[in-house]
Formats: sequence, structure tokens, C-alpha cells
Amino acid sequence: MTEQYANPQATVNPGVQSFDVVILGGTPGGMAAATAAVRLGRRTALVEHHDHLGGMTASGLGKSDIENRSLIGGLFAEFIARVRRHYHDRYGLASVEMQQCQDGYYAEPAVAGAALEQMLRSRGPQDDRPHASAKEGEPLVVLTGHRLQSALTIDARLSQITIVNRRSGETRTLAAPVFIDATYEGDLYAAAGAEFRLGRESREEYGEPHAGVVYFDYQQRQFLPGTTGEADDRLPAYTYRLCLATDVRNAAPLTRPPENYDRRPYLGYFDDLAAGRLGGPKQFKPGRGYHPAHFNTLVRALSVTELPGGKTDVNINPRPLGFPFPEENRDYVSGDDAARTRIAQRHRELTLGLLWFLQQDAQIPLEQRELARQYHLPRDEFTDNDHFPFQLYVREARRLAGEYTLTEHDITSGGQAGSSSHADRIAVGEFPIDSFPCRKRQAGDRVVLEGYLGMLDYITRPYEIPYRIMIPQRIEGLIVPVAASTTHVAYSSIRMEPTWMALGQAAGVAAHLSILHQQPPRSVPLQELQELLRQQGQVLEHAPGGNVGSD
Repeated sequence: MTEQYANPQATVNPGVQSFDVVILGGTPGGMAAATAAVRLGRRTALVEHHDHLGGMTASGLGKSDIENRSLIGGLFAEFIARVRRHYHDRYGLASVEMQQCQDGYYAEPAVAGAALEQMLRSRGPQDDRPHASAKEGEPLVVLTGHRLQSALTIDARLSQITIVNRRSGETRTLAAPVFIDATYEGDLYAAAGAEFRLGRESREEYGEPHAGVVYFDYQQRQFLPGTTGEADDRLPAYTYRLCLATDVRNAAPLTRPPENYDRRPYLGYFDDLAAGRLGGPKQFKPGRGYHPAHFNTLVRALSVTELPGGKTDVNINPRPLGFPFPEENRDYVSGDDAARTRIAQRHRELTLGLLWFLQQDAQIPLEQRELARQYHLPRDEFTDNDHFPFQLYVREARRLAGEYTLTEHDITSGGQAGSSSHADRIAVGEFPIDSFPCRKRQAGDRVVLEGYLGMLDYITRPYEIPYRIMIPQRIEGLIVPVAASTTHVAYSSIRMEPTWMALGQAAGVAAHLSILHQQPPRSVPLQELQELLRQQGQVLEHAPGGNVGSD
């Protein structure tokens, strides 16, 4: 490999800022990638669209979704240790808060965000000193509030990107031998010209039973009429993940409905209540937002889990047929900054409208309204955004077309294609297949919304994740740990922040090795990559046999 690959400064214009690694996306996966790269001595730039880092983990997703905690280590283990330490030091070992944090796996958004930032800026798990200076300036440059404007690809190699300050309009051009796309949307690899997928594959393409247009009864575990398995361009519904306070001293109650409020999108919940679809689950499993006081009430539209600090993690329950969010994300992925902002605002209004509806609508029985009024926006969270989360929950967008495509067969028991073991494994996935609905209620829907695959823990098993899913088929100099190369069904399992942190860590280490050996990321020495990851506590293998979530 020529020196030109290792030193992009020889090919860029004067005034371009040069780094060893440039990462687009301050998600937990991007922060893990930056942490790994900087700790290995690589000067790194981390660029984030929002004014805050941390993605969903710092924006309302209060639970680290893991069914088998022994299968994800590395930087994620450091993150939860920092969360645990916070609650221990602030409240004490015997405190309620220490119990509520679930050994560091549950956290308030501000606490989770702070833990991620501490990890990013420290030398190691036991060394909180700032990073030592790099040869060419600060070892880590963080640029929040910036969006991608363009990417320059020369001879199928990503060479530089131009970013724009979303407030001032000022542009910067960044160059590096290695780029990492850690966005939820896959924006960098799309701009660089890499091939990608958008929407759902057909059953025929990979022989996946749950692919394509699907009606699946998650309780009876059977396919329903209307299932065709046909491919389409629909995506699982986006929502916001709420952090709501139960402590009235920290409450910021809604005093008016959101702009453009309309109660009609929520009226389907009355039919759900009458039909018994807002009751409790057949199998009660901890950590899944089951709150018995909400069963058979309209408040069951929410899935509520207790967090420390008098707060709750609140998901929007996708099981009721009145769930109003599917299809509201259409055109988000292909939209420009203004279009995405408009669609995100629509989701915000729908979310606040649902909360207002549950708390104030006169048609809802008073006792149910009073139950909903126990939950409010938290006064001490998201203080620069009216106490509302900043990150839209983009559950799925583009998916890379990489050197290997992870499919349903790789992540389930009894598959005929794929393999449970990969020679280039760099992490382990384990979360059950779980896709939100893709369409609003259709005529004839009586059991489930189209596209919903609800926690298929009875078929999902731990699976090794190959490095190849992060590598584009033809673009050099780019690694993709988040919107990686999978089918829609497989993405419905891998799309968890702890797993993305593990992939991000692997991406950061791989970027270091690419520079060290002056080889493109696709050619890094795999044994050396795996050995470094093991030294950092990453879990690369799993014991064969047994399904996750089978307790």
C-alpha cells in the first residue's frame, strides 16, 4: 500500500483540517468508536448533527436493552460501570436509586450522557485524566451542531467531507485516511456513493420467514392472513422515547396542547380498550414496560419502566391498533435538513399530543386521566429543548450493502443459511427480533398492525457479528458500525445501542490498525483486531445452544 493511503494530506487542498479518523454521528456507537481510536493514539474528529452527543442513550432511552448481560463487554461495560458509580457515590449502596439503576443498566438521560462523555474524554476505565496531546494538535475534536454537506470520493476512496454549522452556516472540510459512519441514517456512506438498502426485503430474497409484508400474531406465534412476504420501501415507525418524571417537585406539566393538536389520531385507542387489546401480557417479563396499574386503561398506550431520580423510561406501546406513528416517517431518510426537521417536529407534536390526550381528553374516564397525570416532562432534563428529548428514535433507515449481509438465518435457531460462527467476528448480538409496525391500521386489522414483530425471543439466539457487515462493497476508507449491512429482519435485532457500542469499539480499533499497517479497513489483520478487542474486554464468542429471553 502506498504512502498516499496513509497520509491523505498529500491529496487535499490547503486549509482542509486533517485527522487520523473522522467520525460522523455522535451516537453511542460513534462515541465508542472515537473513544477506542483516541485511546490508541489516533487524532480524531467526532461530528454530530445535534447540539448534544449520546444519541438515544442520552435522549430518553433509559434502559440498556440486553437480554443476556454476559455477551456484551468492552466499552459498554465501562459505560454501565460509570453509571453505577454515579448512583453509588451520590446515593449510597443501600439506596433506592442504586436498586433502580439495575447495576448501571438503567439511567436518567443526563446521567447516561455524562457517563458517555466521561468515557470519551478519559484515558481509560480507571484513568479519568484527559487524553495526552497528539502530535498534530488536540487528540479529540468534537463538533456538535454540524450537518454533512458533501463527501468527496476519489477512485472509490472516501477522502474528505464538508460539514456545515447548522446555526452559522460556516463550512469546514475534514480529511482522514479512515472515516466512520456512525449515524442512524447512514448519511455518510450514502454521500460517499456506497450501495445501500432501504425498506424490507422479500421472503424470497434471503429465504427469511419474517421478511417483507407481514402480519404476525406475537402472542400466538403465527402468521396471519394478509402476510405476503413482498418487498417494499416501508420502514418501522419512528417515535420519541420519553423520560417522564413522577416526582411533582421535578415536574414540568403540560399546560396546553402542542401546536397543531388534533385528537383524531388517538381515537383508535378507544376501540383497543373496548376490544381488550390494552390488557396485560400473557407472559410477564421484567424490564419490558409492563405496569399492572395501566392494564385495561388508556394509559396502556405507554410502556413505562421506573428509573432512578423519580423518573420513568416511557416507550410508545406498538401493540394497540390505534398506535398512530407508522408511516409518519415517510421521506425522512431521503429528506434534506429542513424536511427531516419538519418530520421530527410532526413526531414531537404527535407524542406530546398523545400525552395531552391521555391527561385531558374528556372522553377518557377521570380515573384514567388522573393515572396519566402522574407522569410529566422532567424539569431537570433537556433544559434547552423545553424538557423534551432531542433525538428522534430512528429505529431503522438505510442499511449498508456490505461485504456480508447478516440475515434472519444468522440470528435465529434452526436456520438453513448463514452460520452461527464467523472467522471475522468482532462482537456478539443477542436481542430478540423486534420491529415496530410499518403501516397504520388497515381495513380488516383485528390483531396486530402490519410489520410488527414483537420480541421474538423464542427463535432469536446469540450470534457472532462479522466485521464484514461494516465494510462497503467497493468504497475504501470507510467503516460502518451502526447502519450496517443486514436485512430488515436482522436489523430488528442488531439495532440496540449496547450492540452498536460494541461495533463502534471494533470500528475504532480497526481504524487504528488500518493506519498502522497502511491498509484499507477491509484488509486489516483480523487476528490482531480480535486480540486488541479481547484485551479491551470485548466479547467475541458465545456458548452454543439456548435461546435468549427464554426465562
